[in-house]
Amino acid sequence: MAEYSIAIIPGDGIGREVTPSAFAIARKAAEAAGVSLRSTSYDWGTDYYRQHGRMMPADALETLRPCQAILLGAVGHPEVPDNLTLNGLLLPIRRVFDQFANLRPAVLFRGVESPLKKFGPGDIDMIVVRENTEGEYAQVGGFVHHEHPNEVAVQTSVFTRHGTERVIRYAFELARRRGKKRRLASITKSNAQGFSMVLWDLIFEQVAAEYPDIETESLLVDAAAMNFVRRPHTFDVVVASNLFGDILSDLSAIIAGSIGLAASANIDPTRRFPSMFEPVHGSAPDIAGKGIANPLAAIFSAAMMLDHLGLGEAARRIEGAVQQVLAQGRARTPDLGGSSSTGEVVQAVSDLL
Repeated sequence: MAEYSIAIIPGDGIGREVTPSAFAIARKAAEAAGVSLRSTSYDWGTDYYRQHGRMMPADALETLRPCQAILLGAVGHPEVPDNLTLNGLLLPIRRVFDQFANLRPAVLFRGVESPLKKFGPGDIDMIVVRENTEGEYAQVGGFVHHEHPNEVAVQTSVFTRHGTERVIRYAFELARRRGKKRRLASITKSNAQGFSMVLWDLIFEQVAAEYPDIETESLLVDAAAMNFVRRPHTFDVVVASNLFGDILSDLSAIIAGSIGLAASANIDPTRRFPSMFEPVHGSAPDIAGKGIANPLAAIFSAAMMLDHLGLGEAARRIEGAVQQVLAQGRARTPDLGGSSSTGEVVQAVSDLL
């Protein structure tokens, strides 16, 4: 039996509740396909930070390097500044392992109600491709006269031709593979950001010339936010910078029913390094420990992991089971208007496998 090594980082808050269950679902589906998933769990996160003054050990990245994939729960806690948690764990993994494409699908499933009244099941089916290693999250800058009345903060975005072109090209290839609307929307703010976003627009236009079969549009981010609400059914693949992709993918999750359904993948398409899979919802400290967190985003993320590992049939089985649970409506957590516990929803998915 083939075997894959999976690193599990449950992290903080509800990540500790949903991640082990999501992996159990993935392992069950993989075993049915004749593949074994061998897991190692790491207790990195804010509890580790309180004990050691850092989010993960100094050799954490070398520890993760040999594995085939990483399944992450969430990082963040109200008592620890978000810039410490993010830059102490999540961003180093993305950068060092060159996970330059962040994929965030948003689908309105049968049995799920969108806050947009006129859209029904299947009307919303898009995926946001977010540049994941540079841009506005490059962390270039610093403080001058820190903690003094005349304090200055400088934050510099970094856009390279290499980084921009490769994520745009990846998005074009994805639009071609999806074979749905065969459309790609590029999101910038080039009217106000006259260097970085102008470069992005230029590269998008150049790469688009190589994909005449893909219909394209370029939108300013404020217009894109408006059109995600006004005409979400027209979007297929959306490519955006680190910041804009982060914001718009949360919006796409909500119009598709709940951020509790929003999965994501941090992909190194070259497969030189492990890719990482995580739900979008974060650690949700307000509901942590209550047993009501929606596990479906983590389960969808685990399915994306299987698909990346070449276990497409096993991934489709998980997705089909989740969609059936949503359509039946008997097991659903409070974010979807139900009263089921996390465990009850996980069991419903497992039963259908």
